[in-house]
Amino acid sequence: MAKRRKSSKNKEKETNWQERVIQIRRVSKVVKGGKKLSFRAIVVIGNETGKVGVGVGKAGDVIGAVRKGVSDAKKHVVDVPLTKTNTITHRINGVAGGAKVMMRPAAPGTGVIAGGAVRTVLELAGVKNILAKQLGSSSPLNNARAAVDALGNLRSFSSVAQERGVSIERIYA
Repeated sequence: MAKRRKSSKNKEKETNWQERVIQIRRVSKVVKGGKKLSFRAIVVIGNETGKVGVGVGKAGDVIGAVRKGVSDAKKHVVDVPLTKTNTITHRINGVAGGAKVMMRPAAPGTGVIAGGAVRTVLELAGVKNILAKQLGSSSPLNNARAAVDALGNLRSFSSVAQERGVSIERIYA
């Protein structure tokens, strides 16, 4: 009986995760007998409360690729420290491959000003007010990974205060 309750709680925890497919691409591999076709899916998962991840899955069918992408994204989840106004704490840059992403906190009411894969990552992370710009590569996978890299490198005010050994009020001053 207790095991059933635990599994239902785990399912409840997992249901608040949202998943969005950024790109599905048909890819081929040249083998001895010709070309072997498969599908690559780039998937972003997030719970809109500060956790987000990006994953890639390849399979012979689209559904299998998306399923693999979701499980890969769950392995690469990062925590995002958000402020009371649902923005990031400070300016940050992220890099992945040839893609660079620049992010700046924004005032309440600004909304998510970002494009492509970066917008999807920010929305699923729960960020409501932000300015972001993609620089360099236009690859959705590299841009999504650069956004996750930037969000993963963010530091909260409390963690900075603790590292410096001062009070949070002193940091705000």
